[in-house]
Amino acid sequence: MPILEKIAEIEREIARTQKNKATEYHLGLLKAKLAKYRQQLLEPTTKAGAKGEGFDVMKSGDARVALIGFPSVGKSTLLNTLTATHSESASYEFTTLTCIPGVIQYNGANIQLLDLPGIIEGASQGKGRGRQVIAVARTADLIIIMLDATKGDVQRSLLEKELESVGIRLNKKRPNIYFKVKKGGGVSFNSMCPLTHCSEKLVQMILHEYKIFNCEVLFREDCTADEFIDVICANRVYLPCLYVYNKIDQIPIEEVDRIAHQPYSVVISCEMKLNLDYLLYKVWEHLALIIVYTKRRGCSPDFGDGIIMRRGCSVEHVCHSIHRQLKSQFKYALVWGLSVKYSPQRVGLQHTMCHEDVIQVMKK
Repeated sequence: MPILEKIAEIEREIARTQKNKATEYHLGLLKAKLAKYRQQLLEPTTKAGAKGEGFDVMKSGDARVALIGFPSVGKSTLLNTLTATHSESASYEFTTLTCIPGVIQYNGANIQLLDLPGIIEGASQGKGRGRQVIAVARTADLIIIMLDATKGDVQRSLLEKELESVGIRLNKKRPNIYFKVKKGGGVSFNSMCPLTHCSEKLVQMILHEYKIFNCEVLFREDCTADEFIDVICANRVYLPCLYVYNKIDQIPIEEVDRIAHQPYSVVISCEMKLNLDYLLYKVWEHLALIIVYTKRRGCSPDFGDGIIMRRGCSVEHVCHSIHRQLKSQFKYALVWGLSVKYSPQRVGLQHTMCHEDVIQVMKK
């Protein structure tokens, strides 16, 4: 039986199985089989034929943002509006047939924006070049899901399902589970908190489905069977996501207000250029970028050219961005800004920087 038919059969079995205490082991096994077949579908072991043309775009700038959505929702129009790149846009579907990169310049950062072809239902199974589109999305730092505000929430749930089935987890944190395969000793299972969604028996059944008989498992938080399967597969990507609703000029103001109050949602109109500045602010916030300014001894800070870093970066990361050998010559640093109690403050390599801090590095 082909893999697609096996996947469809397991999905039907899960749909018709009642969810209660008595069926949780059966459902856990079905979910493990489903994840295994989907992994085989994404990473075929044999060559099925000639290699197709992918969307290989070199990663550039300080961050990468991928635009994903159904055809004719305004992805190319958004790329043309926010960047200096021209992407063909028209009133018919599938105008964009390949990946078109553009660069957004915001707060001194160069953010690479990828306009991907529209995907259709069943993209996770390879329909409509969906596999190439999703492969590019896995390499992004942020996913923007473009939605048509006139279609309601139907498109959102369909796209979430497609991305979920190929191992992309949107706006979720990685499960805090320690898992290590060993050469012998059987299955060692421990938990640091009471488990309400999983049990030792269910964990062992899932491990046997993957033919893992010797390993160490430690649950540091109350996780579900799906999250444990994600840890075993080890090919899941956890990405921040923004749901951008376009064409708000065509719906009532009450509907715009309802959509705008949903989590991770932004309402815009590319045609009338409405709310695009707020979209850029949310992109910057979700990418967790900060800007750090440098200062020479006896000179004013260079506010014209800052260093783009990630939120939570340390002085060591800043030194590495300036020059690779600066860390070996580092003596101490003087920092002005929100990350210190008084300005300037003398700090070491492990000090955490904040947005718009000024740093002066002193060498030995």
